[in-house]
Amino acid sequence: MAMETSPESPVPVRTVLNAVAGWIGRLGRIWVEGQITELNRRGGTVYLTLRDPVAAMSVRVAGPRSVFEAAGPAVADGARVVVHAKPDFWVNRGTFSLAALEVRPVGTGELLARLERLKQVLAAEGLFRPERKRPLPFLPRRIGLICGRDSDAEHDVLNNARRRWPAVRFTVENTAVQGPHAVGEIMAALRRLDADPEIDVIVIARGGGAMEDLLPFSDEALVRAVAAARTPVVSAIGHEQDSPILDLVADVRASTPTDAAKKVVPDVREELQRVRQLRDRGRRCMAGRVERELAWLEAMRSRPALADPVREIERQHEQLLALRDRARRCLSAALDRAGDHLAHTRARLRALSPAATLDRGYAIVQRPDGTVLRSAEEVDKGEELVIRLADGRVRAVADGPAD
Repeated sequence: MAMETSPESPVPVRTVLNAVAGWIGRLGRIWVEGQITELNRRGGTVYLTLRDPVAAMSVRVAGPRSVFEAAGPAVADGARVVVHAKPDFWVNRGTFSLAALEVRPVGTGELLARLERLKQVLAAEGLFRPERKRPLPFLPRRIGLICGRDSDAEHDVLNNARRRWPAVRFTVENTAVQGPHAVGEIMAALRRLDADPEIDVIVIARGGGAMEDLLPFSDEALVRAVAAARTPVVSAIGHEQDSPILDLVADVRASTPTDAAKKVVPDVREELQRVRQLRDRGRRCMAGRVERELAWLEAMRSRPALADPVREIERQHEQLLALRDRARRCLSAALDRAGDHLAHTRARLRALSPAATLDRGYAIVQRPDGTVLRSAEEVDKGEELVIRLADGRVRAVADGPAD
């Protein structure tokens, strides 16, 4: 209903604004499509401007941070979204805005959000963990290549690999690399190559393209098949800026098909140069070792014992003679001292010997049994005695003690 006003009976501002707020409130919750600009996050609230993609019109939108985070990383400046919002009119300032209740990306944004959710699921299962990545062999016996028929990716991989290592061998599986049949054909080729015992590395290659063209390489079934493969897998999809989910689960990610060729086979020129460097280094090490041993041998030969071995024998002989003479002198001195000591001892014994006493005219009186008489009172009259002199013995008979 229109508001009745005139110059004579105007209505105050508050009445108008309250009426506008009432009209807007009757809109209820609505879905609005537009392009995000001026995205700003402050605390727990997100503020943005939703611009009409055709007309030069826009509206302010505000909502909790959780609402926008639930929509995934596709909610960014320039993205097209559909917002479920409640119209809100701020009476005090007379401004209109939308209070966001739900945000959904559309078009490319919706696709990115779906891929992001798949990444989160696969990451939670541990398919992207670095410890699952297997190293590539230094020189594979045979390389399996999955690519489009007569594609630039096939030529880049084959030509660059053969340029680096001419003897490299390939088993090429040509499949669709975009469209509805791509995933099934790539998975079938992957199973065949993975079952071949001669295949040491599998390369999945494709040139650049739009994001929609690269969707098969983010398919969940293909990603899980690559994760389950026993043979190391190299992902070479698109260019450096392209990053399908296959890059995350593959054992090695190559930025381009040419880079994949560089990663799977060594460069024969670089390896020959490395061999020459190692050989030269080995020669220098051996030459240094020989020079050190020769210097040690020369030092040993310059020692007196080896330089003039006869002189060392003569020195030892002289030392032996000196020790012999010293031993003789020591022994002679010891014998002389022992002789002098023996002579002194003999002289003392002679001085103390009863025989010496007898030589001076004394005699020893004994009974026949050898008992020495020391007192005259011990002698009985008529007892037979033996008188020992210096030069012999005399038998006698006691006549009694002398007066």
